[in-house]
Amino acid sequence: MSSHEPTPFDHEPTVSQLEDSALRTLAQLSGRGDPEAFQALLRISAAVGEHLGISARSVAEAASWSAVAGAAGTSRQAAWSRWKA
Repeated sequence: MSSHEPTPFDHEPTVSQLEDSALRTLAQLSGRGDPEAFQALLRISAAVGEHLGISARSVAEAASWSAVAGAAGTSRQAAWSRWKA
């Protein structure tokens, strides 16, 4: 018999759950109206750009640049040009 108490980290959150959490966090930061929160949003914006590239390259490796383009609503050439590395 296990005495392990379940935690929120016992299962991987869904993409939808992660998206909701990120959007709530962004809304909280943008509503603060202070320079520290604004700086945090600037850092997050830079990180999002970097991670979009990482994700695009991962999708391209697992599927294709056409799959990246389809998800982004752009052409294959535009997706490759923007996120190739």
